[in-house]
Amino acid sequence: MTIGDISLVLVGAGKMGGAMLAGWLDMGLDASKTVVIDPSQPEEIAKAATDKGFTLASSAEGVDAPDMVVIAIKPQMMDKVLPGLKAMVGPKTVVVSVAAGTPVATFKAHFGADALVVRAMPNTPAQVGRGMTAAFASAGVDAAMKEVTATLLSSMGAFVWVGDEGQMDAVTAISGSGPAYVFHMVEAMAKAGEALGLAPDVAALLARQTVVGAGELMHQSDLDAATLRTNVTSPGGTTAAALAVLMDEGSGLPPLMAKATEAARDRSIELSM
Repeated sequence: MTIGDISLVLVGAGKMGGAMLAGWLDMGLDASKTVVIDPSQPEEIAKAATDKGFTLASSAEGVDAPDMVVIAIKPQMMDKVLPGLKAMVGPKTVVVSVAAGTPVATFKAHFGADALVVRAMPNTPAQVGRGMTAAFASAGVDAAMKEVTATLLSSMGAFVWVGDEGQMDAVTAISGSGPAYVFHMVEAMAKAGEALGLAPDVAALLARQTVVGAGELMHQSDLDAATLRTNVTSPGGTTAAALAVLMDEGSGLPPLMAKATEAARDRSIELSM
């Protein structure tokens, strides 16, 4: 089975949903078998529906049960939206959620104990094709549909399955929330540059482009992060002096990152209850 073989309904056509849809159509998703449900009917999605040939609807009323339903709405909207989808979710329909903090149990509560659910956690770089998505599949999702799901979610960047839903809270803490950590590091580097006497605009550019370049170097390299770090660190040099502070086991980045990600994981658990 390929993505061109399946019928698909996308619920929610915001930034994430719209970006996913564009990627899927480019990959070969059959527009004639695709329905997008969004009450707000965004202008760009309405135009794409005309240009590409998929169906745009304001509700699930009258929509036949598809092979897959992808739910791309905010978690706080779930209780309002899911009841209206129940009639559309058939016994063989795979429900894929990209909403943070929404457990499989929430979908089974609405669609039935035997509902086939994939809980996925993408991150914001998915909007530019550099995302990281991890997913958990509930019992009953067969290998063919897992393969199709992996292909669809890989359109946003890298993809990995996890075998235990409990690991999704850790995924959220590392990759889901992770882009914000990197953005804040850029902010901190820019502020540090200002403190060293650089003009604010120069410090901001240096910090931003350094992170962009380092990320692209890592993307293109087969080397792991530790090796890349070692390669740029001369013994007794300036980088080594900075890393001595950042890598301090008591006060450096490792214990701070552990504390930060534990806080994110714990909050993810709280939100899913």
